[in-house]
Amino acid sequence: MTETAVYAAGGVVWRIVDGKLRVLLIHRTKYRDVTLPKGKVDPGEMLAETAAREIFEETGIRVSLGVPVGVSRYHLPSKRTKIVHYWAAEATDDAIRASAFVPNKEIAALEWTSPKKALARLSYPVDVEILEYFVRLVEEGVLGTFPIVVLRHAKAVAREEWDGDDATRPLSPRGKKQASSIVGPLRAFGARKLISSPAERCLRTLEPLSAALDRKVRTTPLISQDAWEGGNSDARAVVGERVRARKPVVLCSHGPVLPEILNEIALATGTLRGSYLGSASALDPAAFSVVHLSTTNPGSGIVAIETHQPKV
Repeated sequence: MTETAVYAAGGVVWRIVDGKLRVLLIHRTKYRDVTLPKGKVDPGEMLAETAAREIFEETGIRVSLGVPVGVSRYHLPSKRTKIVHYWAAEATDDAIRASAFVPNKEIAALEWTSPKKALARLSYPVDVEILEYFVRLVEEGVLGTFPIVVLRHAKAVAREEWDGDDATRPLSPRGKKQASSIVGPLRAFGARKLISSPAERCLRTLEPLSAALDRKVRTTPLISQDAWEGGNSDARAVVGERVRARKPVVLCSHGPVLPEILNEIALATGTLRGSYLGSASALDPAAFSVVHLSTTNPGSGIVAIETHQPKV
């Protein structure tokens, strides 16, 4: 991130009503304008976490983020640049029913409308560009998606500083902070199923998320470093099961195993392989790549991949 820039995040929130696509517009009280829901990054937040939080705070609707739909940049009166990252986000019927929104000093009203009408009503060209990109995705058949999140374990105690088996190496103090810091952004993508290498450092990386979700971590040696080093790893079996399930999942594994996992996701979805897979798998400790797949037709290929770095 650029220090002088102001960062924010938000979303194109959508739903299907009587078979028709509707998107959510925000009527702001103070500015008397019409925008997409968004807001500034809070200290320590990662962008995805900001997007989900701001959508909830402005609309009362809890969402899970889908595919990224663009980044807007514009100059503020202070001459600083504001950079806003956007994701598509489905508003489920349950989430809408649970919304406690009432008009307030910041948001005067919420409006569900067709994308065509929304494009005409938005007050700012930068918002129009974001919605236009979303519409193009919809026209290409991409709307409902699910993520496979490939996570590298947080920072562990160095091998040379540990006398026990490598699989029992714990997280370092920094690694423990990293594990806590990624709970928000992983929840933002709707993480529910948690699958991990049985190594201590992987299990402890998912521990804070497991506690927050009240969900147990399922372990499999098929994506462990020991199995990989012994030639017995089988990312294909793990990935195939998750693609067929079509539900959000986090796979926590090790640096050497990540390229195999990404490669198998590409193969399982009929996606052309390329250098982008190398970039998505070359993760620092506690970093993760989100692979977005079509819910209705995952075999149509990877829709998008995005990589997120911890701030700790």
